[in-house]
Amino acid sequence: MYSVKSPKAELRPDVEDRTRDRVLSAVLEHGPVSAAELGEMLNVTPAAVRRHLDALTDAGVVEVKLVATSGTGAGRPARRYVLTSRGQSTIGDDYLDIARKALERLAELGGPGAVEDFAHERFAAMERRYKPLLEAAGDDVAARSRALAEALTADGFVASTATVHGKAPIPAHLKSVQLCQGHCPVQQLAAEFPAFCDSETAAFSRLLGVDVRRLSTLAQGGHVCTTHIPTGRGQLKAVVSETSIEQQERP
Repeated sequence: MYSVKSPKAELRPDVEDRTRDRVLSAVLEHGPVSAAELGEMLNVTPAAVRRHLDALTDAGVVEVKLVATSGTGAGRPARRYVLTSRGQSTIGDDYLDIARKALERLAELGGPGAVEDFAHERFAAMERRYKPLLEAAGDDVAARSRALAEALTADGFVASTATVHGKAPIPAHLKSVQLCQGHCPVQQLAAEFPAFCDSETAAFSRLLGVDVRRLSTLAQGGHVCTTHIPTGRGQLKAVVSETSIEQQERP
């Protein structure tokens, strides 16, 4: 386990190091997670948790993700902690090597299509879990997008949505939102096997009922995974219908 010593730990360095290791392990297992949640899990005071998180952040093994949530208010995103790529490699990436070799072997035995089928099955399972949550949000695409972001965040993807604004007013049928994911549990695998990103995007389209477009991904070097979601589909149908009626009423 990776230990980062603090100058404040001179009296009991071993205790400080063990606590810091526990904080790091908890971030690995439960991230994205808040400082308050970590304190409750580990029975550590808020001041101690923040001290350890600051040290781990300075060491480059933990980073902060800002997540927009309904409970934090406008302009006050919640702070959640996740491991950095360096943190993952410091702890050990045996699991990643095993997964990579397994997928490579799968491709050798079944061809590239076998990896695609595996990725499809993985996100199909996620889609089945998310479907009731999005259906509860109703038919509004923007509301379903927010429900999708909440479900993704619960699964560790640190997701949020933002309405796309322009300098001029945007017609109702051209409105859209962007879904951003600040963390990807399979980022390094997706970099080598794009089928994971493709299957996820296709699952989003089916869940939202609109044709979405992936603008950037963490796997390909982006700061976040960004998905463009058109939210004016229903309004567009209404506009087309009204235009058709007007044309029919003309002499």
